[in-house]
Amino acid sequence: MADLELRGLCKTFGQVLAVDNLNVTAADGEFVTLLGPSGCGKSTTLNLIAGLEQPTAGDIYLGGTRITDLPPNERGIGMVFQDYALYPHMSVFDNIAFSLKLRRVVRSEIERMVGYVSQMLDIAHLLERRTAQLSGGQQQRVAVARALAKQPQIFLFDEPLSNLDAALRVRMRTEIRRLHLHLQTTSVFVTHDQEEAMTISDRIAVMRDGRLEQLDSPMEIYRRPRSIFVATFIGKPGMNVFQGQLQADEDGITFASPGLELCWKSRQEARLESSWSGEAIIGVRAEDAKLQDPGATVPEEGAFIAEVTLVEPIGSDSFVEVTRDSQRLLARVNPERQFQRGQMVQVEVPAAKLHIFDSGTDLRING
Repeated sequence: MADLELRGLCKTFGQVLAVDNLNVTAADGEFVTLLGPSGCGKSTTLNLIAGLEQPTAGDIYLGGTRITDLPPNERGIGMVFQDYALYPHMSVFDNIAFSLKLRRVVRSEIERMVGYVSQMLDIAHLLERRTAQLSGGQQQRVAVARALAKQPQIFLFDEPLSNLDAALRVRMRTEIRRLHLHLQTTSVFVTHDQEEAMTISDRIAVMRDGRLEQLDSPMEIYRRPRSIFVATFIGKPGMNVFQGQLQADEDGITFASPGLELCWKSRQEARLESSWSGEAIIGVRAEDAKLQDPGATVPEEGAFIAEVTLVEPIGSDSFVEVTRDSQRLLARVNPERQFQRGQMVQVEVPAAKLHIFDSGTDLRING
């Protein structure tokens, strides 16, 4: 079993608290991504798991064994770095075989293992080349092959796709996901790219300022973000948010913000289990906002009139920005629907699609 557990992990650099009481688990064979903006502590966390940094407090367990004080070479870890850390004076074969030679593995076994992983990653034809002669995508495959050849208990990936162009990044993240599904090796992946995290992960640990904001499946994080930070960080485009006064009781929900007032008949439909009153933030995803011609239909609850101020066709969808006074909302619509700048539209926000957060704590208050 190669389950990973971080218990109360902390790391300080002088007066800077880089990792703050972090508790994260990755089950045996699970692919977990540490996601967050630059400086949130995700790479530091990965270095702590790898043994490249020592924690100020807390413990790390791998397969039930405490590895907090073990040196990196005794942790059973294979790591792929952001810059790949390949040896440019060595051939691809020697790069992949390097750790095996250090362990004094017999030559026949080295050749067998290098041949196996190079065939798996489609780089067998490159074994005699120097890594400096390879493209970025080929170098990335060599780095993964080197980690794979060690037969580790766990893979660590530190933003390994960040140096690739956009098209190659998409292709290589698919390859990493396919490799994981084949090997079923526990993996921890670090990235600041939320689209990358959503497509590649079994679960995502969203981090902010060294702390864990939410650990859940990609779709659960997208559909039920636990904080306003997660809600706005996850999703392209980001969630529309409005701050104002919320009143929720048995008669329904009323939300009032400068230039905007919305009402819904059912508190239960919005998944609010009890009455609530106070400063709140409501959020709505771009795909959940419905645009209609004013007067074409009877206004639904949660509706308001706004002006189209921007239309962005992107092929598969169109993004339409609407404005009412100082309030702006971005809607995702079918590209076959034509909207013009200056056009007035009715915007409908269904109660069932609402995300409601307490302004004081920034935490979610509806189910």
